[in-house]
Amino acid sequence: MSIPQSGGGPIEDRAQLAEYLEAGCKPKDDWRIGTEHEKFGYDKDTLQPIPYDGERSVLAVLEGLRDRHGWTPIHEGDHIIGLEKDGANISLEPGGQLELSGAPLETIHQTCDEVNEHLREVKGVADEIGVGFIGLGAAPIWKHEDMPMMPKGRYRLMTDYMDRVGTMGKTMMYRTCTVQVNLDFASEADMVKKLRVALALQPVATALFANSPFFEGKPNGHKSWRSRVWRDLDPARTGTLPFVFEDGFGFERWVDYALDVPMYFVYRDGKYIDALGQSFRDFMAGKLPALPGETPTLSDWADHLTTIFPEARIKKFIEMRGADGGPWRRLCALPALWVGLTYDQGALDAAWDLVKDWDAETREEWRVAASRDGLQASVDGRSMLSLAAEVLLIARSGLRARARPGLGGMVQDERHFLHALEDSIETAKAPADELLEHYNGDWGGDLSRIYADFSY
Repeated sequence: MSIPQSGGGPIEDRAQLAEYLEAGCKPKDDWRIGTEHEKFGYDKDTLQPIPYDGERSVLAVLEGLRDRHGWTPIHEGDHIIGLEKDGANISLEPGGQLELSGAPLETIHQTCDEVNEHLREVKGVADEIGVGFIGLGAAPIWKHEDMPMMPKGRYRLMTDYMDRVGTMGKTMMYRTCTVQVNLDFASEADMVKKLRVALALQPVATALFANSPFFEGKPNGHKSWRSRVWRDLDPARTGTLPFVFEDGFGFERWVDYALDVPMYFVYRDGKYIDALGQSFRDFMAGKLPALPGETPTLSDWADHLTTIFPEARIKKFIEMRGADGGPWRRLCALPALWVGLTYDQGALDAAWDLVKDWDAETREEWRVAASRDGLQASVDGRSMLSLAAEVLLIARSGLRARARPGLGGMVQDERHFLHALEDSIETAKAPADELLEHYNGDWGGDLSRIYADFSY
């Protein structure tokens, strides 16, 4: 989840809301790649989640990264709630999950180097204090009462609100992790095509990265429980957004949608002010009950956009949000998938051709089937395995066309980052399938084995 945004000054005209989004348009030479991933921290002796402070804690990890690797702390009140360095930041999810939000970088080689350096730094600090980190889509054993709450005002407000609007909001907040990639667009038309492809093909990412088959100590009947959780969070701010596929969709239509999403908060003077369920439209008119007579700034608008949680979303860039958190190797595979599909025009056109005839019902059927069955899913006689194989071929062609070498030219381009996903197609196994094989095989139903065998 995001740290407070800095979008700009007072909003004097509604047109500024769309202009804020449109300001993200960039020429192709300026397109960048930002990779984000979350992971669970745990005490290696007890296998319980680590608290915010103490000898083995989130704070101890943050302080170690600050002191040993030059990260600058971000405070909320007296608490360190994040770190920043070189355009990247490390933030805390509600249950203590640690998130790296990477800097916007030119190539997947660079973003993968960033991920690798981050994980090495975290592991070095964590090992010394008896803490481990693991990449999974959902906490496999812990229950809600086991989870700590991080000292962030935003999370206190959200926690109070979640049970009013859905059944799984707190589960999402405290016991799930994701990996996502943030990508640029050149124009409104380019944004529209990319967002449509992104929303239609998120189920393929969900299936390929499915990595949460356990919950509260046993198999849960889904390959991606994290994806299942998102379907019962809050219908006002989640989903596959059928309106994006309607004629005339663009920045203005996204503004209309975002204005209809109920607010969570307003951030003022280092504090989160409760605006739960209130209307940004009322805020624009100076009629927000939380701040009567006050009108919003572009920073408020930027904050509000971070509280919208569909399968893909736009801010000044597009976020691909359909994948479970996972093992080291796959953290570089997600940006490779989406960069390959969207950063070459031929590949983007081919991806759109693949999905342009799907209706809203078909897109939702793929979403549900991917969550439940992963690569074994099928819709209308089409198998997920064959769909994913075709998507990977398109992504591979897009990366070939980009032709961005790495390692001083020793690596020809970025295609090798897709190998983990191509292995899944060849074996018909996502990480969830491998986890279930272990659970039913050499682990003998002992799910605690997951920590030793699959931690970073």
